Amino acid sequence: MNSHFYCVIMAGGIGSRFWPISRFSKPKQFLSFGGQKTFLRMTYDRFSGIVPPENIIVVSLAQYADLVREQLPELPAENLLLEPYNRNTAPCLAYATYSLLKRDPEAVVVATPADHLIGDLGLFEETISAALAYAAGNDSLITLGIVPDRPDTNFGYIQVTGGKESYNQNIPVKVKTFTEKPDQELAEVFLASGEFLWNSGIFVWQATVIRGEMEQYLPEVTELFRGWESRLGTPEEVAFIEKVYMNMERISVDYGVMEKTEKAWLYPAKFGWADIGNWESLYSYLSAKDADGNAVKNGGKTLLQQDRDNVIYSTAKNKLVAVKGLENYIVIDTDDILMICPRDDRKIKEVISQVGMPGFEEYR
Repeated sequence: MNSHFYCVIMAGGIGSRFWPISRFSKPKQFLSFGGQKTFLRMTYDRFSGIVPPENIIVVSLAQYADLVREQLPELPAENLLLEPYNRNTAPCLAYATYSLLKRDPEAVVVATPADHLIGDLGLFEETISAALAYAAGNDSLITLGIVPDRPDTNFGYIQVTGGKESYNQNIPVKVKTFTEKPDQELAEVFLASGEFLWNSGIFVWQATVIRGEMEQYLPEVTELFRGWESRLGTPEEVAFIEKVYMNMERISVDYGVMEKTEKAWLYPAKFGWADIGNWESLYSYLSAKDADGNAVKNGGKTLLQQDRDNVIYSTAKNKLVAVKGLENYIVIDTDDILMICPRDDRKIKEVISQVGMPGFEEYR
């Protein structure tokens, strides 16, 4: 393995769209949805076959430090970067970039969320390794684009130059435009055009290149890190980062840098991918549905009658979940919460928003 190759795992999200399974005290990256491993553990294991394990950096919130250490006991203490507040991906990656530059000015980095599911692990390793090798020799910012198989409105889309002919060659292609989650009609147009891929949120670049682009396009973020050379990696780091984040705005690296830079390239990916961002995306991903399209995960027994296209999810081990006459609903049962809601992301967001009101603190 190349000693200058690194992986940054972004594991500080709250995972609110997966409420009530994902909670403020233990968000989804620390949970397992059906398998034995948590999302964080799976992500770490995937990349430990691509970069040296000692080069894997995890960025999370300070309140989740014990969860990270519990799930990744082999992670060196200096490889856990703790943010005092969640400020989205741009501040997270600025912190990681400056930390890596202090260790290795030649660092080539793959940055990834901690909540993806991957189908073909062999092809995944080949794709990431090829992207790292390309980034090592080119002054570019690469995002992995997933070749779409349906007009999904849960993902952002990236338009590339040259259409299918360009990305079917499995080489980096120049990015033309970024589009945030479109409506159904526009997503269908994107799919039919053959010019758009899903934005995976996985990035590959040289640390020096992303530093330069962030300092050009996001000075309001990078200026707050002034003095990082003498503070990071020292006993002063915690107090320094606390001060940095106190005045930090929330902004994504997609919006702050990738949509503005002239160095944005896309590496096409076909390894089978799912960004499990909400209940609807989990429903789309789960292949084990019954003849009526119901996706069920229940530690006890389930009795369904005249039900279609529902998500039924229970954390109980010995409970009977009986449902009759529901169509396109989500039924989520935990120790302290029962949620029954239409399988509509907007309506689920409305429920979650209400839980954010005073009086519901213990259920967040």
